Amino acid sequence: MVVQRLVSEVMTQPVISVTPQTSLQEAVKLLSEHHISGLPVVEGQKLVGELSEQQLMARETGFDAGPYVMLLDSVIYLKNPLQWDKEVHQVLGNSVGELMAGHPHTCKPELSLPAAAKLLQDRRTQRLFVIDAQQSLVGVLTRGDVVRALAEAGA
Repeated sequence: MVVQRLVSEVMTQPVISVTPQTSLQEAVKLLSEHHISGLPVVEGQKLVGELSEQQLMARETGFDAGPYVMLLDSVIYLKNPLQWDKEVHQVLGNSVGELMAGHPHTCKPELSLPAAAKLLQDRRTQRLFVIDAQQSLVGVLTRGDVVRALAEAGA
């Protein structure tokens, strides 16, 4: 029965991960070779972030400076230019650390599978990184893992 299963029984391990110093080129290669849409970013065994296809897409498509008005040959931006810093940084970054999201979605290995499925749904995410009591990365639970567990249970 799926309800009685724990994340630790269904999660994928070992986890393919990168460090903040990993080049974006290497990270993209890992995503492509392993047919995955996101990578945990670790320092030692500690989870410090996540690199997803979304961050890579933002980098490739550039950023929008926002609406502006021309007045006497001067550009007046209607969006605060100080808010561009993050977008510019995303476009120009070359390492995982420059592009990663700092607060990945996580769960504990002892969480029930239905509770984890609810987290995936509520947070609108594709994956939960599974961390132990020491905040070390021990696995990853994807929507696909949940669907496979349901199929195995005959649901």
